Amino acid sequence: MIVWAIILLSAAPTMAQDNGFGVIEGFWLPDETCTLGVSWERIIFDWAQHQPTGADDWYTLNVDDRWLKAANACGREIVAVVKHTPAWATDGLEGAGVPRGLDLPVDDPGNLWANFMRRAAAYYASRGVRRFIIWNEPDITRETYGYEFEGTLDEYFQLLKVASIAAKQGNPSALIHVAGTTYWHDVNAGRRLYIDRLLERITADPDAPAHDYYFDALTVHVYFRVETVYDIARAMRALLEQYDLGYKHIWIVETNASPNLDPAWRVERPVWQIDLTQQASYLVQAAALGLAAGADHVGVYKLYDWNLPIGAESFGIVRADGSRRPAFDAWRTVARHFVGVESAGVAANDAAVIVRLMRTDGTQILVAWARTADGAQVRIPTDGQKAVLSDELGGMIRLHPLDSDYTVILPGATCNAADGCPVGGRTAILIQPRQVVEMIAGAPSPYVRLTSGGTAPLMWVGDILNGI
Repeated sequence: MIVWAIILLSAAPTMAQDNGFGVIEGFWLPDETCTLGVSWERIIFDWAQHQPTGADDWYTLNVDDRWLKAANACGREIVAVVKHTPAWATDGLEGAGVPRGLDLPVDDPGNLWANFMRRAAAYYASRGVRRFIIWNEPDITRETYGYEFEGTLDEYFQLLKVASIAAKQGNPSALIHVAGTTYWHDVNAGRRLYIDRLLERITADPDAPAHDYYFDALTVHVYFRVETVYDIARAMRALLEQYDLGYKHIWIVETNASPNLDPAWRVERPVWQIDLTQQASYLVQAAALGLAAGADHVGVYKLYDWNLPIGAESFGIVRADGSRRPAFDAWRTVARHFVGVESAGVAANDAAVIVRLMRTDGTQILVAWARTADGAQVRIPTDGQKAVLSDELGGMIRLHPLDSDYTVILPGATCNAADGCPVGGRTAILIQPRQVVEMIAGAPSPYVRLTSGGTAPLMWVGDILNGI
């Protein structure tokens, strides 16, 4: 039989129309972004561009008011990622340097970072911006590509602490996100996770409880191998629980599998051979696994490959020429169906994964895919009632039960010697309304019938997805 591991999702304090799903930099194509149906987008709020020559500067063209108005008109929340130290504000490296005066009291005019965050939070409050991610990937060290912060972990803690206090002075409704980290940078170096060490530092601060530990959400970045979405989000949830901060939210702000095998935009790379179908499958599977792992928001990096040199890495669900990849429709399908999820569970065996999403309206959604090239069939008990089956691009059909079961074919995954099977096969989304769920409440649990013959029950084992 199947045993569901259930995650109860927190009620995130966000806009009423929030469905949990977002996109990076939707402002480039606001009409396309509105068509997606996502409820948030992330935009870089560049400190150095706001204040290029001194503390008296205030230039906001790098966050165009038209972008904010377009987002607001479509019911989309803006999430600001704040980074890039101006040269005048640091004794270190321009962009990555630790702000001067960071250890001064938050109300001291010499604390340049506090002054900026207070002013930014106040200025953007009336423009609908209250979420601030504090910097980006501070776990990356100087010798590594993508290096953005040269401070120590203690200095990042101080950056976060000052940002939280100052932002809430500027806007008491401000919400603070810890910077997204790479996860693998520490794992590959054999170090404790940056977030683990940071939470230890935060909870050691005697002033932290009075300020709700200086953050509202952890931020996760994860790419390419879809089952690591679950692994990493669960690791973040476990760390929050370890430090008695389990009520904090987890946002998977960046995820994707960039398609180097797109015939319209080929990219040469030695690993992660990803085609257009795999990218689309990845996004649906990542969204489902993220929810099952305890994340309440998931975002795709990114909407549009603007100003991309020929042959450069391409992540967009919209190409540089403005044409949509299949991943666009996949993300729209997620935003349409995975809305209002209040609990989620996951089960897997060697052949397949099923994620169960329970919505607040009583609808049950089963999201299923094969893990290997062999494919599988899923048989789901019913009492004869019809359900709706959606593919990952939004195509929908009525599904008729056979011998009191729904039978769903799961195509095999695309696999190779270098990558294994980084993404599952094409995803099936079975949608059962409240009345059907209630009718089959006492029915047997789902099981998988392998294409090679025989059956394999879906049994939950705590870490079954780890290390795959």
